[in-house]
Amino acid sequence: MTKRDIIRTLNHIGLLLEIKGESFFKSKAYYDAARKIELMQEDIFELVKEGKLGHIKGFGKALTEKIGELVNTGKLKYYEDLQSSIPEGLIQMLKIPGIGAKKIKILYDKLGISTIQELKQACLEDKLLIITGFSKKGQEKILEGIIVIEKYADKFHFPVGDIIAQEIIKSFEDVSYIKRYAVAGSLRRKKEIIKDIDILVSSDEPDKVMDIFTSHYYVVEVTSKGNTKSSVILQNGLRADLRVVTDKQYPYALHHFTGSKEHNTALRHLAKQKGLKINEYGIFSDEKLIECKDENDIFKVFGMDFIQPEIRENNGELQAAIEGKLPKLIESKDIKGLVHVHTNYSDGSATIKDLARECIKRGYKYLGITDHSKSAIYAGGLKKDDIIKQHNEIDQLNKKYLSFQILKGTEADILADGSIDYSDEVLKTFDFVIASIHSSFKMDEKKMTKRIIKAIENKYVKILGHPTGRLLLSREPYNINIDEIVKACVKNNVIIEINSNPYRLDLDWRYIKAAKEKGAKFVISPDAHSIKDLDYVRYGINVARKGWLEKSDVANASEDLSLYFK
Repeated sequence: MTKRDIIRTLNHIGLLLEIKGESFFKSKAYYDAARKIELMQEDIFELVKEGKLGHIKGFGKALTEKIGELVNTGKLKYYEDLQSSIPEGLIQMLKIPGIGAKKIKILYDKLGISTIQELKQACLEDKLLIITGFSKKGQEKILEGIIVIEKYADKFHFPVGDIIAQEIIKSFEDVSYIKRYAVAGSLRRKKEIIKDIDILVSSDEPDKVMDIFTSHYYVVEVTSKGNTKSSVILQNGLRADLRVVTDKQYPYALHHFTGSKEHNTALRHLAKQKGLKINEYGIFSDEKLIECKDENDIFKVFGMDFIQPEIRENNGELQAAIEGKLPKLIESKDIKGLVHVHTNYSDGSATIKDLARECIKRGYKYLGITDHSKSAIYAGGLKKDDIIKQHNEIDQLNKKYLSFQILKGTEADILADGSIDYSDEVLKTFDFVIASIHSSFKMDEKKMTKRIIKAIENKYVKILGHPTGRLLLSREPYNINIDEIVKACVKNNVIIEINSNPYRLDLDWRYIKAAKEKGAKFVISPDAHSIKDLDYVRYGINVARKGWLEKSDVANASEDLSLYFK
């Protein structure tokens, strides 16, 4: 149970109480508690341990006891009972963009809708329009949300699979009869969305390995079990497959099951041209095995340099490997500082001072503070007086640091007409400006492209934030002409953000290689709203690597970021 888990649980209790039709104030108590825990500087676990949580305003006896139960046991009976008292379909409906707990209760009470499928049918039959408060436009938005959920029903964000896969392979550590093991498939290639977990093991005792795998505490159902492959369903519905091979077969199997399918197909075609055959069992010349100790040896057979798993997408990597032109992909150690970080001045939970300390601890040279601008009222956007206060604080902190710099930035809203929501007088007080869209997402391609390019042409804008606006598994990208936007960024010396929030990962890696070839520069930013979020940058590095980026392509791989802001 982490602080984030506690906050999530309290917020979910508030939602469930709304669905049940409980008093607004009862739900609000849980929402308020979650927000206070998010913003508090004290350690919630220490407060519970020392019995001091109840001394803080807003934490009455009942709330204190529930949070204590969560902290001490990792569970909460009240929460479990609340969940079981509500039809599962209503809880699933909370995932639909454009519909909240209150509307779910109204739909249940008025139309008896208790599942997503029933809601979809009701939308198709215009049944929602007979209920006060539901419009044609709102019904269409709900239907769009359902379609998105159906599209991604069997898919998961990368970190979900990554965390679980790492836990599973821990059970293979120090097992005498297991020689080698690895996570393969889309996880090894660092795809932003995954469908399953692929694990490969080499062992001469496959039955024992399968027993370890199928009895793992994450497993809720074993769908098949053999001595070469087993498949399971995990607690969160994610599927996982384990394959066991001999150690001699391991390199070929690792390459094959890492994929992608397109990469493997292209390599098979190349092998055929050379009179060879390659599959999961080996590379063969006239049915004779060409022995390889590892994947590096496999690529050597074809006269290639080693191809990193992230770029095995049949995107030119085979030819580049033959010609010795593969990029030296950017690594975590190359990042010298972070930008796009929110503080408690807007919707972040940490102070500037605490964020700076954490960045110094991580070895960074600078931190770019970018709280929301005034139009983002929902996120506590900063007004002029707030900016002056924040800048004064940054000036005072910078006097204390000899080899670390805090940069004054903002994440300013791109308004519907393409203008920035601060005047030039205010914009020039910042060291840099990230321009992002947070509203009016449904413009047609021509209007949206024109809107973004107008913002790019603003002389104070230095970074284009989350350029396509996608939210993975929930919101599709805007309708834009990405080529025109990249050209505008290059022409105006505006850096393109790779937003590392695992729910965004925007710019999409599929656009990055082409943008790089046009001369674009990038920044890998965490879009952090807490200290923990600073670590999101590693997901952005995955994306940058998949887009073939090197250290020289990334602005915050530079010791002096201000060189890009002139």
